[in-house]
Amino acid sequence: MRIEAYSQIQQLYNASKPATKQTSTATGSSFRDKLNISSTGKDLQVAKDALSKTPDVRMDKVNELKAAIANGTYDVSGEDFADKLLEKFSQTLA
Repeated sequence: MRIEAYSQIQQLYNASKPATKQTSTATGSSFRDKLNISSTGKDLQVAKDALSKTPDVRMDKVNELKAAIANGTYDVSGEDFADKLLEKFSQTLA
């Protein structure tokens, strides 16, 4: 084994090492992290906030349906009911 070749390789590795950086306390300056949010991200946050303020249950529709059921005027088409039932059933099989 040639020791000279090893020392030459070691010198190459030592020469290619980057110089060490001084810490911010040594230079007296400080670094700050910076965060940029895209306009799409801002729009998404506005939409998310608006959605969180919207109620899950639309009480006006619920009250309307309750009144129709109580009055006996609520009518459901058997065909529409069957279509929805089959649609839900086919989703569970998929």
